[in-house]
Amino acid sequence: MMSYLCKNQKSEIMAELLQKVQDETRQGEAYAPFKDELNVFDKKFYIESYGCQMNFSDSEIVASILHEQGFGATRNFEEADLILLNTCSIREKAEQTVRNRLHAFRKVKDNNPGMLIGVLGCMAERLKAKFLEEEKLVDIVVGPDAYRSLPGLITEAEGGQKSVNVLLSRDETYADISPVRLDSNGVTAFVSIMRGCNNMCTFCVVPFTRGRERSRDAESIVNECQNLFDRGFREVTLLGQNVDSYYFTATTGENVNFADLLEKVALISPLLRIRFSTSHPKDITDDVLHTMAKHHNICKYIHLPVQSGNTRILQLMNRTYTREWYLSKVKRIREIMPDCGLSTDVISGFCTETEDDHQDTLSVMENSRFDMAYMFSYSERPGTLAARRYEDDITEDVKKRRLTEIINLQNAHSRESYKNDIGKTFEVLIEGNSKKSDKDWSGRNSQNKMVVFPKNNMPLKKGDYVQVNITSATSATLLGEMV
Repeated sequence: MMSYLCKNQKSEIMAELLQKVQDETRQGEAYAPFKDELNVFDKKFYIESYGCQMNFSDSEIVASILHEQGFGATRNFEEADLILLNTCSIREKAEQTVRNRLHAFRKVKDNNPGMLIGVLGCMAERLKAKFLEEEKLVDIVVGPDAYRSLPGLITEAEGGQKSVNVLLSRDETYADISPVRLDSNGVTAFVSIMRGCNNMCTFCVVPFTRGRERSRDAESIVNECQNLFDRGFREVTLLGQNVDSYYFTATTGENVNFADLLEKVALISPLLRIRFSTSHPKDITDDVLHTMAKHHNICKYIHLPVQSGNTRILQLMNRTYTREWYLSKVKRIREIMPDCGLSTDVISGFCTETEDDHQDTLSVMENSRFDMAYMFSYSERPGTLAARRYEDDITEDVKKRRLTEIINLQNAHSRESYKNDIGKTFEVLIEGNSKKSDKDWSGRNSQNKMVVFPKNNMPLKKGDYVQVNITSATSATLLGEMV
């Protein structure tokens, strides 16, 4: 029973159980870090995460905090004592999805009055009053900087109070909390290196929901990555809203920028791959690019959001760079790393966007030839600078038509990019079975492209590196044979 287990014993049990997890995390799916029959915890929690990788990373921090309070995870929300939704406010569709899930959970709670329902993350800060008072959907509301207060909020909610803490912090980084790797494949992991954002892009809610930018202690980041490697993980993704602006001054007086941090993590072992997300075009430096080129185990892949290809629209978005600046940055990346993979974000139909502005976006895509892109039509978010300053004056039909043109162009570029890899040989980190067949392995190459290849009865396992020659390709997957 939990009451007879000290914290160290609980941690050892959790670590042992986590090794048994084989399933990969999927967006919107509940986390379950161990099998129910092995559950030694007094209470059960169920958590779903939506949105960016940072939200999934935050859920692992929350799981660690709950674990220390005697909560274990379950896949079945109907048996949970605590249901949590880690939410995203970046788009209206994401908010509606969360609201629908809350209504479904509320029906389950009607048959289990002791169950608590909580909302975490970006929607928590923005819609706390609606959730608590108007719609009466939740018992607990916790913002991204207040997860340490969860135990107290749970106690309050168990006593019948509506509990809320959405206070933003100027120094919280959760650096001392060891995340519970939820539904991990045991090979790849996220490591948060900073929180918040100072960029104030007019379309974005992040500065208002996640607060000001602050960097985490470099030593704690390196220690976490070392611990992951020692436990068998072979790839870490360093996370931040804008990783290129990472900057930390240690107590020794050492100043660590992002290029320095990349190198420190790369030196842990040549067998540990490093990825990062997300970069801002105005901040990524030659030092970062040269560090990437220098170390084989820093993946040759950059996610570099452009948002629009028109300078006037970029200024309205407060992106602080021009069309020409962006294109020169792409050129510089390919000068230093000709084999670097590149992806982006694109928004169609931002306020006042004309057909000529839209064509500028298409031409930037033609010039940059992204391997992949996240593409959306503009969705006005309440509380953002754009919502206060500009009229959302582009009709939905025009937004959708422009978005379709963007998607069609990107699909053509992706097909071309993957087709060009046929005949090449890549080092692939095995992440698990192919989704379609357990007779095939799947993993990614340095450029972040998924590669599928037959096992051929070779004595390999997850976490191994193999050389794969590419024999064919779709627009999103490379197919090959082990060399």
